[in-house]
Amino acid sequence: MKHLFLLILLVSTTFVSHSQWTLIWSDEFGGSALDNTKWISETGGWGWGNNELQYYTDGDNLTVSGGVLVIEARAEQFTSNSYTSGKIITKDLFEIKYGKIETRMKMPLGQGLWPAFWMLGANISEVSWPYCGEIDIMEHINNEMATHGTAHWHNGGHVYNGNSTAVNPTNYHIYSIEWNANEIRWFMDGNQYFYLSIQNNAQSTDEMHLPFYLILNLAVGGNWPGYPNASTPFPAQVEIDYVRAYKLDAEASATELTHTELNVFPNPAKDQLNIVSEEAGSIQITSLNGAIILEEKINSGTTALSVSTLDEGMYFCSIVYADGRVAKTKFTKTL
Repeated sequence: MKHLFLLILLVSTTFVSHSQWTLIWSDEFGGSALDNTKWISETGGWGWGNNELQYYTDGDNLTVSGGVLVIEARAEQFTSNSYTSGKIITKDLFEIKYGKIETRMKMPLGQGLWPAFWMLGANISEVSWPYCGEIDIMEHINNEMATHGTAHWHNGGHVYNGNSTAVNPTNYHIYSIEWNANEIRWFMDGNQYFYLSIQNNAQSTDEMHLPFYLILNLAVGGNWPGYPNASTPFPAQVEIDYVRAYKLDAEASATELTHTELNVFPNPAKDQLNIVSEEAGSIQITSLNGAIILEEKINSGTTALSVSTLDEGMYFCSIVYADGRVAKTKFTKTL
């Protein structure tokens, strides 16, 4: 999580189809509290290396309700800090080396606000930063109508490379990376906006070939965004719909996740697709190239979904359950 970003030309190569990704870990935030089998609430108020002003608590700054995690920053005194907020990490609970990592979230605008979805090398306690590496999947500061994606590593000192993309962050969007032994790609709503080669440790990117853990937080103030002023709205909230991590099918074949065939009818479908599910989950309709067309939460039983606006052709329909299982099938839309 740092400051400047370098524009680069995007390199065109073959994309990985959504059908090749297997979900290996997720949090759909379906309960009434943070799942402490998946996240640790990291607390403290010592500036975090960026002269930030907030104290991260494990209290009411983190709430889960209605399938959404809310991280709330407040203008309130806590010890010597004038603001409180929340930060959660998966360190020692879930780590990943290569894959697709994504979240669906929306964020506040305001001078000095700094929400982020990012990753740190799991060996940070042994080697320190930046030797552990850092991958910022999404960062937003202040009132910008843009978000940023960046990688940080050590190459004779701290170096970084990244780019930004235009977006209204107050609306829900999907922020993700696709990461393999050759490259890291950054996406917003499925559209790539940055590429970094790490093939053969290019530019001394050894760190990018080791496991990382996930982080969500809302910082207040710091070297990059500057500091709040009278216009900054408090409380300020980040809302996270889900966080998911995938592996390529070949890499995930040894996992014990259950992938079942999803029951949908009629197939082909014209105006309505009926989806049968034994339990609640999050449903996605995607094109064959992985673009998300429709997404919503469903309850158990049979859900009638309007597909009248879809073009004629073939689509994927999948349900992701709270424990990471996926039920999936193809269906055909007719006119």
